[in-house]
Amino acid sequence: MAASVNIMKREFEYSTVTSSEDVQKFGSILAQCFLASPDEEQAWVKRMGVENIRVIREQKEIVGGLVTIPMGQWRNGGTVPMTGIAGVGIAPESRGSGAALSLMQQAIKELYVNDVPTSVLYPATQRLYRNVGYEQGGSFCSWEIPAQSIQIKEQPLPVKSVSLDSEIYYELYTKQARNINGYLNRNQTIWNRIIQPSDKEVFYGYVIGSIEKPEGYIIISQYSRDNENILSVVDWVTLTNAATKTFWSFLSNHRSQIDKIRWRSSAIDNLMFILPEQTAKNRFIQRWMLRIINVEKALSSRGYSPGIETELQLEITDDLIAENNGKYVLSIAKGCGKIIKGGKGELKLDIRGLASLFTGLFSPQQLQVAGKIDGTEQAISTATQIFAGTSPWMMDFF
Repeated sequence: MAASVNIMKREFEYSTVTSSEDVQKFGSILAQCFLASPDEEQAWVKRMGVENIRVIREQKEIVGGLVTIPMGQWRNGGTVPMTGIAGVGIAPESRGSGAALSLMQQAIKELYVNDVPTSVLYPATQRLYRNVGYEQGGSFCSWEIPAQSIQIKEQPLPVKSVSLDSEIYYELYTKQARNINGYLNRNQTIWNRIIQPSDKEVFYGYVIGSIEKPEGYIIISQYSRDNENILSVVDWVTLTNAATKTFWSFLSNHRSQIDKIRWRSSAIDNLMFILPEQTAKNRFIQRWMLRIINVEKALSSRGYSPGIETELQLEITDDLIAENNGKYVLSIAKGCGKIIKGGKGELKLDIRGLASLFTGLFSPQQLQVAGKIDGTEQAISTATQIFAGTSPWMMDFF
């Protein structure tokens, strides 16, 4: 597989890696881009899978690359096939040459050819990815609370240490993921980072509830930094109110040795709702970006509210994937979407506006005020009904 593109009179070739020297070169570029050691980046590349590396060459020399991560993403009880993009890096001497733009354009075109509905990434800078059709899709948040301030001592359920290789974690995660817009349908590579930590890390896994009837789990690590002892919740699931109370009481029981507790959750975190006081603070919030690769496949594979039966007339523009351009009719019934070409095009938007509408990060009214979509009052109202849902977020960074 190879494709050539000419940008600003500089010609680049997009391809897979063909030798161990290619892999080593790509790892070396990543080490410079992400301030890591070459050994760390080589190990990361191998974990991601050499077959998932894509590189960009100029005059046959590798000047950059990225890694694709095939997986899925949950929306309204259904999972949409998605390819994550990670490790986007360009050699310092080739930055500003158009290599990054060429790399992303060709990667998106490859995904379209492979019938991938959507793609997600975490941007170092938004400008590049917006130029190729990505837009803000959801949140990745980190929270922190002083251990002494939790003040929940009731523990309704037992907590049992369980090996990280147990299937119980997969089963419980999937039950929670079905109800969270944006959650990953994790592939094994993502899971391995949780159940197979590096030599520098030690993770401890606990099931909340009985093994016969589990209601959640918590996976933690502990470390010291800046004269403080930190407990980090690596991964968690709470399926019931009793599990949520037990989650907090279990963490509170560490207060004699732990100063602060950190966890990842939504910007609107339901875990904190049962805490007696608002003592937690948001450490940071980052927006991941989504691109609709194939309009028809994305809108037809997404889950919708089962109580809706309606129709939306769309007109979509995409500067990169010509096949996405045109008017569509999206029909919703029994939680499923059916899309056909044609219609009146009453809601007009480009591929970026569709991304934020698709995830539900912003309402149609908010997108209209931001100049991302335009439509009749009825079309805006119908879109609000179709794409309403909880704020999208994900637990995982890649």
